[in-house]
Amino acid sequence: MDLRARKRWSLVILLIGLPLYIVVAVTAMNWLDARFGRQPILVELLVYAGLGILWALPFRRVFRGIGKGE
Repeated sequence: MDLRARKRWSLVILLIGLPLYIVVAVTAMNWLDARFGRQPILVELLVYAGLGILWALPFRRVFRGIGKGE
């Protein structure tokens, strides 16, 4: 994939995919709260941090080298 296409895909991922992923992650955490009760704040922080890293793993190739010049 050339740089121009990767830049376009990265914008699509960041502007559409990431907000959708945030909604899904918060919905999952709310479901866990309703099912098992409120977790300690440290556990919630670790889950949110893990989910924050998890979304980017499949898109490493798209984001690699975006900030560099042609």
